[in-house]
Amino acid sequence: MSDLSQPTGHEDALRALPRPDGTAPRALVLGATGYIGGRLTPRLLNAGYRVRVLARDAGRAASFPWGAECEIVEGSADDAAAVAEAMRDVDVVYYLIHSMSAGTDFEESDERAAHTVADAAASAGVGRIVYLGGLHPEGVRLSPHLRSRVLVGEILLASGVPTLVLQAGVVIGSGSASFEMIRHLTEVLPYMPAPKWVRNRIQPIAVRDVLHYLLGAARVDPDVNRAVDIGGPDVLRYGQMMNGYAVEAGLPQRAIAALPVLTPELASHWVNLVTPVPRSIARPLVASLQNECVVKDHAIDDIIPPPHDGLTPYRRAVALALGRLDADAVETSWLDAEVSGAPSDPLPSDPDWAGRTVFTDRRSVETTASAEALWHVIVGIGGENGWYSSPLLWAARGWMDRLVGGVGLQRGRRSRSAARVGDAIDFWRVETIEHTDAGSLLRLRAEMKVPGDAWLELRAVPDGDRARYEQRAVFFPRGLGGRLYWLAVLPFHGFIFAGMAARITAAAEAASAPTAPVDA
Repeated sequence: MSDLSQPTGHEDALRALPRPDGTAPRALVLGATGYIGGRLTPRLLNAGYRVRVLARDAGRAASFPWGAECEIVEGSADDAAAVAEAMRDVDVVYYLIHSMSAGTDFEESDERAAHTVADAAASAGVGRIVYLGGLHPEGVRLSPHLRSRVLVGEILLASGVPTLVLQAGVVIGSGSASFEMIRHLTEVLPYMPAPKWVRNRIQPIAVRDVLHYLLGAARVDPDVNRAVDIGGPDVLRYGQMMNGYAVEAGLPQRAIAALPVLTPELASHWVNLVTPVPRSIARPLVASLQNECVVKDHAIDDIIPPPHDGLTPYRRAVALALGRLDADAVETSWLDAEVSGAPSDPLPSDPDWAGRTVFTDRRSVETTASAEALWHVIVGIGGENGWYSSPLLWAARGWMDRLVGGVGLQRGRRSRSAARVGDAIDFWRVETIEHTDAGSLLRLRAEMKVPGDAWLELRAVPDGDRARYEQRAVFFPRGLGGRLYWLAVLPFHGFIFAGMAARITAAAEAASAPTAPVDA
């Protein structure tokens, strides 16, 4: 019986157990700079483990928020000398690496790394290996990448070191490649001609539940040496996953037509065309969807009990990934008390194609005006003072908003020279005001009718006796309509936003100019 089943409480069962000499156990993380590893490492530290990471680039690993708290060994998983050094005095090894390369030798590379790690762990007397593999059906032909992941698990299980292979399917969380493919396909395509695998059943799992199982795996009994499936509570078709995302993102249901002619190769080209997910990653993801991936049994429950509040339903996992739920209502334990953000949140280390699509328009102008004079103009923008750009274009935008049921420009503003958080300024709402010696910021949130979320930021940055004006328009499109809207208004940005920057700084300079003396 696993000690996780003892009546110590769910969270206590995830804490590190001291060694017999009273010292904290040491965990080695391979893949600490990856999606899962970057989220697991700080949680291991919170749980009381001493953490060592093996990274190809020690400088990159050190730049993570947790970098200073970890011991870093530079090297790759197929470098026998580096792996042997990293294995010294280690209790548990987390194997969180897998090649996503489209090259022909990735299987050989994966196999070589697995043998290197297995041999080093056995020689060093490591107590446990934990491997995150891929959920897959039995007795069918697997894609090369899934086949390789299965082989890695088999090599580790045969190492002589007690090994737990956790086999997961689609992981739901911002930054997960599988989730990002769902996100971008759903948001871009109101109608989706799709490969026939959209009808396949899949059992997705929230990233927070994956981390729960990974933490618990460090404390299972030493006689456990096996592979187990992990998945969330919902079994869905891929098309249902897309439409579940659409509901949580506030999008209409997507019409999906399964076509038998889209091969994995063609489908990966198509995914790369309509989403920012690189083809080198889209190709193995698409290939792995050719088979149904459903948990075969619940043997994991006898090894690691589920989270105390249960496994996360798919749509709740999506809502967490979209930031629609208050993370503090979910992540309230010591597990995340010192971790920046919930596991579903994006990290700075996530790939640049991860997260919501965002469009921006940035302007920066050096001005001879003082920062205070520039701020006086910024904080008084809108209403009777106008928007320091083409009045006709702003009026047209206001009329358009009124036609579709919006507030238009008729609200004006409560004061010509002052603003506070919550004030309405035409079809904007004041969201943030910061006015300090280091600089000033006015952030406005759009309340006009647009297919997405929009903000306008205006800054006055001191530069000695002068100032720099910074302006940023930010737009998060909703669905294909949001993207088309941005493209439609893009030609007018040169008139509107460039004109704003020029006229606001000119007004500030005029206000800063010394007044000429008047003759008596």
